[in-house]
Amino acid sequence: SGVVLWISWQMQSILVVTHKNNTRYIADRFPSDVEIYSDMVSVEEGTQKAIDNLSNPQTLLWVKTPQGNILAQSQALQMGMTGSNLVSLTDIPPQPELQKVNNRYWLLCSTKLVVKGVNLGQFYLAQDITKDQMMFWRVMRSLLMISVIATILMTMAIAWYIQTSLTPLKRMSQMTKDIAPETLGKVQLELENAPSEVKELAQTLQTTLTRLSNAWEDQRQLVSNVSHELRTPLTVVSGYLQSTLRRGNNLTDIQREALETASSEADRTVQLLQDLLDLARAEHGGMYFNLETIFLNELLTEIEGMVYQYPISVNLSLPNELIKVKGDKNRLKQVFLNLIDNAVKYSHSSEPILIKLTQNKQQAKIEVCDRGVGIPLADQTRIFERFYRVDEARSRNVGGTGLGLSIVKTLVEGMGGTINVISQPNQGTIFTILLPLF
Repeated sequence: SGVVLWISWQMQSILVVTHKNNTRYIADRFPSDVEIYSDMVSVEEGTQKAIDNLSNPQTLLWVKTPQGNILAQSQALQMGMTGSNLVSLTDIPPQPELQKVNNRYWLLCSTKLVVKGVNLGQFYLAQDITKDQMMFWRVMRSLLMISVIATILMTMAIAWYIQTSLTPLKRMSQMTKDIAPETLGKVQLELENAPSEVKELAQTLQTTLTRLSNAWEDQRQLVSNVSHELRTPLTVVSGYLQSTLRRGNNLTDIQREALETASSEADRTVQLLQDLLDLARAEHGGMYFNLETIFLNELLTEIEGMVYQYPISVNLSLPNELIKVKGDKNRLKQVFLNLIDNAVKYSHSSEPILIKLTQNKQQAKIEVCDRGVGIPLADQTRIFERFYRVDEARSRNVGGTGLGLSIVKTLVEGMGGTINVISQPNQGTIFTILLPLF
């Protein structure tokens, strides 16, 4: 459309300029023609002859005396034909100007008529360019229509090309949407009938995924090997430290404190290595579950007796009917003890921790509720990630490896369940576990 407007402006300028030049030529020539004819006849007759010579159906001329009377005029004006009302106009400029009069386009100009030093009055010239102007508008309408059609076709072509190009990208997005670390090596991005650029992008992405898969596998293997190799000597070190503490009757207070710190850190490191090994086995599919029928009422009651030594009590809310699921008893114990231990560490009040057991038609629901410091909303989606801690300084003070919740999630999902969290800062946290009923 911009090109059409520019073309129309240029054509309009050329059209008007051409007619203006012709009008100026007639205006400049007319006095000399009158002078020539006046040598043979009277001035009035000479003026009329000059007008008749230069007039045509599109060009009208007339001369008014200084008193405003018509001295001479074109035959068309005398006969009252097209343009006769132009004679009554009084504001005709000295330079050619385009005006619309009675639905026709005229180039009008006027100038003084001086012949042999005598002022005969005012000479007027009107050139009808309506035909050319209407032809110009028809051409412009055609160009505009062609421009609109071309724009629509071009837009449709661009839209089709973009759609064709985006379809493979959407397929790539769908393929990569559910990629997990465990499936990196299994993803195959094969795109048919895609643009060459998209195919090149798919090949690059495929290469990247392959490299990521290899790097992930190397990392898992390294963690598994290091954890396995370090656990045994650290367990021995921890055993010797504990034995020394039990038998060291002649230890000073400083020596005993140092050994207790070393023993505690050794136990913490052994637990960290054990957690890493559990996660590595789960990722390799090597974590096995001894599935059996479990009555959750009895299991939670047993766990309540195991945590009596905690500084915060644990209360149970159990239904009258027995709720049974199919799972690994030891793994479930590990899950609940981990959640209870986590609740105790981050509680700032003496209010008891509540474990509530309910069921619906298909699932058993276990809620572990505390009145602790809570978890900010921005961190709630990440607390199940490995080594992620909401408050690094506080987590370091209360201990822990940063793997507990990650292991809990792995174990629960391994038994076909789900776990989620609801929390508010300084209000407490509720961990909810859903297990399929047996």
